[in-house]
Amino acid sequence: MKDRKWIALSAVALAVLVMMNLPDATSQRVKGAVRDGISPLQAALRGGVREMQDIFRYMRGWRDLALENRALTEEIVYLRGEMRMARDLERNNQMLRELLGFVRRSPNRLVSCEVIGRDSTGWWQTIRLDQGAHSGVMDERAVITADGLVGRTVAVSARTADALLLSDPTCKVAVRLSRSGVFGVMSGVGAKPGEQPVARIDFLLKDADVQEGDEIVTSGLGGLFPKGLLVGHVRNVEPDEAGLYQTAWLNSAADLGRLEYAFVVATEQDLEQAVMEDSSVDMGLVDGRAAEGETP
Repeated sequence: MKDRKWIALSAVALAVLVMMNLPDATSQRVKGAVRDGISPLQAALRGGVREMQDIFRYMRGWRDLALENRALTEEIVYLRGEMRMARDLERNNQMLRELLGFVRRSPNRLVSCEVIGRDSTGWWQTIRLDQGAHSGVMDERAVITADGLVGRTVAVSARTADALLLSDPTCKVAVRLSRSGVFGVMSGVGAKPGEQPVARIDFLLKDADVQEGDEIVTSGLGGLFPKGLLVGHVRNVEPDEAGLYQTAWLNSAADLGRLEYAFVVATEQDLEQAVMEDSSVDMGLVDGRAAEGETP
């Protein structure tokens, strides 16, 4: 093997010596032939290098494009969030404007409340308001919105109040049909979300003038609900099996499933009592501090 290597090296050295001692014309022809022989290899290598460069540029461009797409996606998500917030602010602003106009037009003294909770055992039956006795909210007071009657207060603490909705079977309201003047007592039917109607009027005489679409308002009888509050509209009328009476099924004017704000109808005595209670609490704090030797 060593002899073969020496022979090969000697042949290469001899070839180099021969080429170095060739005449210029012969040397140029040999060099040209060598260049022509290796040019395909050079072209292939150059093409491969260009392809690799193109691949690297493509990969770099793809990476930059992916980064740009990610940035654009994040910006789109952010802008969509901003748009949702803007729409919510616009909706709340419009709602508050309408509520303010309603308060100014109302002949009753109203306590503005925000709905802060619902009874988990009956989504449509009870709501919790963020105002209580300290604001003039008392038990057994009408709860309304700009759309109509919602229910009545049933449990009031110092700073919160629970309201029983019209849909609760225990909620009874003395009502009157605006068109015909027919009186009746409306009660809830315990409707769940998506179910209609939410209340009904039983034991209407068979010849009572009740029609689909009739407007229902509070009659004022009993003194609990002020007279003339919109309650809802008749959805349909059904006779009983004996044919002596008929039942009117009602849709409430207010959307009981989407309540955000409500008003409690208060009397002058309610508000005066709330002011007196606040004053007595303040006096109690002052007296207590004075008893301890503190400066009021």
